[in-house]
Amino acid sequence: MSNATAKRKKALKRFLSRYDLYLMLLLPIMWYMIFQYGPMYGLQIAFKDYNPVQGFLGSEWVGFENFTRFFSSYYFGRLLWNTLSISLLSLLIAFPIPIFLALLINEIKSLNLKKTLQNVTYIPHFISVVVIVGMLDLFLSPDGGFINIILNSLGIESIPFLEKPEWFKTIFIGSNIWQNMGWQSIIYVAALSGIDTQLYEAAKIDGASRLQRIIHVSLPGIFPVIIILLILDIGQFMNVGFEKILLMQNNLNLESSEVIQTFVYRNGILNGDYSYSTAIGLFNSIINFALLLLINRYARKKAETSLW
Repeated sequence: MSNATAKRKKALKRFLSRYDLYLMLLLPIMWYMIFQYGPMYGLQIAFKDYNPVQGFLGSEWVGFENFTRFFSSYYFGRLLWNTLSISLLSLLIAFPIPIFLALLINEIKSLNLKKTLQNVTYIPHFISVVVIVGMLDLFLSPDGGFINIILNSLGIESIPFLEKPEWFKTIFIGSNIWQNMGWQSIIYVAALSGIDTQLYEAAKIDGASRLQRIIHVSLPGIFPVIIILLILDIGQFMNVGFEKILLMQNNLNLESSEVIQTFVYRNGILNGDYSYSTAIGLFNSIINFALLLLINRYARKKAETSLW
């Protein structure tokens, strides 16, 4: 019996002994193939003047005309700036807060207080986006809104927050932090619980203060987790929360709230300009993919932690 034949028989035997696990794996593989990779076939219309009657293959090929049209449009700079600024501010402000919250929870000695704080902070995650936007509209209303009632009591005139472009990003990012910080901190809390307690004891014996123990024990202990989650966040850098932005948009704040994803929705779904919107969406996805590759390579080189 040849060596290759023996290897094949060994692989077949291993497969048959674990066939039930492979069958379980088949369902998610099919889901990805049908709903994730299958639709990629339609990306070709980004390079065509797509006509639903003529179909994918029958539509006229126009090359990079749709991309050129987008890059040369007057709204390209505004869309790119709004998308990048919201994503960058979210990364700089919203990303560290769950880490600080997890460190705070980890330092609390009272088990009841720790559980209460965790419950209070992650419950907002289960509130739907529609309800969150409704709450914002209710609290920030210039006519009887909770925030404006406080401002009026201080002698300040009512501010129509959701109608002011300069307030949109602050409200969007701030409400995201409130809604998601508790849920995102769960991973960090779990990572902190896995740190060897002897490290804390050794640092305490050496005279390290609580802050020094956090800096030199807690943070290094969860550093790989922070890097992995940072890579995943940067991989979604250009996706800024389409549903919530769309619900918060109005004609008065469109200057600050119009991002690439909402623009694709308006042109592709509402206006039926399929080729143009597909080209814009492909451009958005390519940026995400490129950023994911770059940050993963940089993290693997500098921090020795990466997704692959």
